Amino acid sequence: MNLMMLLEMASDAMGDRVAFQNGDDSLTFRELYRAAGVAAVQARASAAKHLAMLDVTSLALPVGVFAAAWSGLPFVPLSYRLTREELDSLLGQIAPSRLITDAERAESLSGLADTEVVTRDDFLKAASHPSAEVSTEPWSMDPDEIAVLLFTSGTTGPPKAAVIRHKHLVSYILGAVEFMSAEEDDAALVCVPPYHIAAMANIASSVYAGRRIVQMPNFTAEGWIELARAERITNAFVVPTMLARIVDVLEGESSAGLPDLRAISYGGGKMPQSVIERAMKLFPETNFANAYGLTETSSTIAILGPEDHRAAMATDDPVVRRRIVSVGQPLPAVEVEIRDEGGRVLGENERGEIYVRGEQVSGEYLGQGSQLVGDGWFPTRDGGSMDADGYLFLEGRIDDIIVRGGENISPGEIEDVLLEHTAVADAAVVGLPDEQWGEKIVGVVACRPGQSVRVAELQQWVKDRLRSSRTPESLEFWGELPYSETGKLLRRKVRAQLMNG
Repeated sequence: MNLMMLLEMASDAMGDRVAFQNGDDSLTFRELYRAAGVAAVQARASAAKHLAMLDVTSLALPVGVFAAAWSGLPFVPLSYRLTREELDSLLGQIAPSRLITDAERAESLSGLADTEVVTRDDFLKAASHPSAEVSTEPWSMDPDEIAVLLFTSGTTGPPKAAVIRHKHLVSYILGAVEFMSAEEDDAALVCVPPYHIAAMANIASSVYAGRRIVQMPNFTAEGWIELARAERITNAFVVPTMLARIVDVLEGESSAGLPDLRAISYGGGKMPQSVIERAMKLFPETNFANAYGLTETSSTIAILGPEDHRAAMATDDPVVRRRIVSVGQPLPAVEVEIRDEGGRVLGENERGEIYVRGEQVSGEYLGQGSQLVGDGWFPTRDGGSMDADGYLFLEGRIDDIIVRGGENISPGEIEDVLLEHTAVADAAVVGLPDEQWGEKIVGVVACRPGQSVRVAELQQWVKDRLRSSRTPESLEFWGELPYSETGKLLRRKVRAQLMNG
């Protein structure tokens, strides 16, 4: 197994199709294959042990991914939002490396030890030079070679590099995507950054399916709508905060005006029920899918599909209706269990930690080894439960669970109720130290533009729908809540600001 075999198949079967497009520039599958072969020669000629990228999305991204696979080097996309101190720390972990970046950063990083810096433009120019040498060396088919190192966003601590081997990513693609399944006019709009697992999965899955990827380096809701219309986008992936901004921009419209858009997948964070309901009204002909996965699981492990979305919206049955906020059912090749703190497997609707097992599951970190337990199970550190029909419900990170008077309380459950109020645009709930109860429930709310609500009204709103033990003791109003660049609510930052403020 090697990612290059996916590109080789696409190049042989669909060579003249456009594979990637960025503005006015594009690469066909055949051109991408050749560029990867040229860049692989250059990578092997360097002293690098890793091929890294510090940049927004560009055509250098797919070339780099497949060049690394061809040359036997791990590909390491780094967050362009890192401070210099953070960046130096991560580059030190992957030294020696060859780093692709923009011209401005290339100049500032040029003196860095054990890092060969090349600009994005020079990298692409060299890879596409007509007389450049194309690798004749075969790529390794060892499934245990490292394909990608992805540094986690560090929502609960310093970033650590998740190890994704070729067998993990390829097994996910082969189990979830049909070869050449895309029509010639299919186009996927990808706006997640390169260092998000969804970006890696989209590259591999679209290449295997034969679908053109239209890259959007810098997301804005207005720009997303304009690009989707101009390129007649058929498929898109967004994180929940992106979809929320898109529906806000379309507020008041009878429809989104995107008749070609057949499917929207979303994931990477918790989707508020109000947002998905508004989106489904604006995109009535679009199939929505909630894709739940982790960096450590090589992308998606559970899906709430289009029919599940429609069934939940159309019913009065509370059990089926509730599934609109679930992440669906596990993929066929993936097993999921809910366990308590002692490792005991729990029954339906019992809350605990989500464990996952399957060929695509890595569960390994650079320098820390495998975190798999028992017979190949990965403890995700996500809390959740499963209903009688195998629908998975997320409760947030285990570290975010509030323990009040010995009772485990999910902040997500309270946030969902707050978000049902018409004046509330966003909400975060955390636990703060309390002498009597151990922890007390504190909430932060961002109101919709032009709207306001009293604290007492929101507290009564929660009490009426849950119970008094789950009602926030206090609430603050903020202009906006902190999120990671990949769409995850940063409760630790909320907690820290409340503790210090």
